[in-house]
Amino acid sequence: MTHKLLDLMQKTGYPIAQQNGQRKFGPPPNWTGPPPPKGCEVFVGKLPREIFEDELVPIFSKVGKIYEMRLMMDFSGSNRGYAFVTYCTKSEASTAVKQLNGYEIRARRHIGVVKSVDNCRLFVGGIPKTKTKSDILDELSKRVSGIVDVILYNNCYDKRLNRGFAFVEFTCHRAAAMARRTLIPGCVKLWDQEVMVDWAEPEPDIDDDQMKRVKVLYARNFQISTTPETIQTIFESAVNGKIERVKKIYDYAFIHFYEREHAELAMAKLQNADIDGSVIEIRWAKPVDRELYRIQKLSRGNAKFNNSLDLSQTLLLYKQHLDKKEYANSPKEDEGIGSACAGESSCCSPMDSKISGYPYNMAPEQNYTFAPAKLDAVCKGYGYEIQIIILD
Repeated sequence: MTHKLLDLMQKTGYPIAQQNGQRKFGPPPNWTGPPPPKGCEVFVGKLPREIFEDELVPIFSKVGKIYEMRLMMDFSGSNRGYAFVTYCTKSEASTAVKQLNGYEIRARRHIGVVKSVDNCRLFVGGIPKTKTKSDILDELSKRVSGIVDVILYNNCYDKRLNRGFAFVEFTCHRAAAMARRTLIPGCVKLWDQEVMVDWAEPEPDIDDDQMKRVKVLYARNFQISTTPETIQTIFESAVNGKIERVKKIYDYAFIHFYEREHAELAMAKLQNADIDGSVIEIRWAKPVDRELYRIQKLSRGNAKFNNSLDLSQTLLLYKQHLDKKEYANSPKEDEGIGSACAGESSCCSPMDSKISGYPYNMAPEQNYTFAPAKLDAVCKGYGYEIQIIILD
């Protein structure tokens, strides 16, 4: 095997180094500038234990230029059945998923290839409700480094209070992982009380072209007393035209437009506008795959994460649901479900039960389908609801 790896290095010019239980192939020779952006990495599962870079690199190089391949290794010298491949562009990573997912790498041995999730966000629960964003940032900065932002949501009924949890964004996955390790529940207290720290649910990876077709805005931080009719009137005045509809849920709303240009204009004019005494935030709503969403809704949980299913079970279950086509006649206006974990929505309703002092809903464990993500960055799946939409 050593000779094969040396031949691969000579042929490609890529370095190969092994450290911390993984063997890295790359980056490319003469690479200048920063590494590829987020969204360029794919997860490869169900690998035969006796396969290595000399076979994997030619296969994955067919669909695009490899920036780096990380093959997970065990002490015996075999691989651990999975790897991560980073391409130079997002489009190459998407092509790899389309062309290599299900690829027969050995007789009757098919690999699974999906987009990897490079999670840089932590969930922190049990925060005193009187603390502000700056309070949380100052307190956490005393113990961990690499914090980029703190996302804090106000209470629906009293804007002076927070909801008892926050999301903390870090510079990279490694910084977030180190912070999670430092803030072990039971070992570290903030403001003299226990807090819960875990991975936040990663935001869905939506294709840029698909996002450019979205005609729905997500707006948050409304007063509970603000009516959908008031919101519709304000947004129609901003664009000087009719909008399709408004769906308001507690202190956030989805505003559906007939034209993309009207949505863009409304966002530009009303971002941080004061409506009924509350400053609102506006973002683009994120679409989701219809079939995967239906599986999620059947399970009454998050379709992306489940620690109890392995890759083969995931792909099989997903394929079975698609083959049944049992969702083909579902209503297109279905809004979907959604959660605070992505940081895109307010998501924690005032009707949610409060368990162990945390203001989020802890759903019972169920068999939610699991889209394999970077294994050391998989969320626990707390059953939060995340607001998403369905687009054709």
